[in-house]
Amino acid sequence: MLKRILASAALLAICALPLAAQQQKPAANAGNDMTLTGQVIDVNCYTTMGASGAGHKQCAAACAKAGVALAILSSDGTIYMPVSSKPADPQNSRLEPFAESQVKVTGVHRMSHGMHTIEIKTIAAAT
Repeated sequence: MLKRILASAALLAICALPLAAQQQKPAANAGNDMTLTGQVIDVNCYTTMGASGAGHKQCAAACAKAGVALAILSSDGTIYMPVSSKPADPQNSRLEPFAESQVKVTGVHRMSHGMHTIEIKTIAAAT
């Protein structure tokens, strides 16, 4: 009886090893440094109505104050969502002064779950 219990335990352990290996989380994406020039957009209005530009500046500012996410639209049409490695580090507040304006941003670009993100290091009005 003891031999059967030990044999069963050994068999379970052997079967569990491949499953445990599959459950390991992948290493975090380190990303790459980049400089990005683009327009700060109100994600909701841009993606649902195509609204952007100088005529949408007041709406974008109001939406940002209400908590709607701001992002950076590059010249090739890629949208970069600002993120932070620090919990509760609001990125909208960094982008609000530039709503619907051109900015130059340096930061760390990552591709995560099909989304382009940028952890902003510096931001300034593009000249």
